[in-house]
Amino acid sequence: MKLKLVVIRSKDINKLSDFYTKFGITFNKHKHRKGPLHYSSVIDGTVFEIYPLLKNQSEVDSSIRLGFEVENLDALVEQLKLEKIELVQLPQTSEFGRYAVVKDHEGRKIELSERIASF
Repeated sequence: MKLKLVVIRSKDINKLSDFYTKFGITFNKHKHRKGPLHYSSVIDGTVFEIYPLLKNQSEVDSSIRLGFEVENLDALVEQLKLEKIELVQLPQTSEFGRYAVVKDHEGRKIELSERIASF
């Protein structure tokens, strides 16, 4: 089994796609037939999409936690600090590698990790 699709919904898909672009994700605007305009990216074979909220939805689901592996965690965290992105957890090393946690502007926690050669 392989994860093929992750969809998150947003009040402002443009602002949210700009946020995730900071991690090196490249999005394309996409629309399926009569569906809403959204952003789509393929990350290592998994489709990651940002859709607008449903008509009956007034709030985003900020309980979703996403994780991305990045090339240089410390450099990225420094860049995010300069851009006033909320840091929940500064970079640290665990048994699984180095990681930090940030929040997007809608409250989702995003784990950024960097693989350590011995892992």
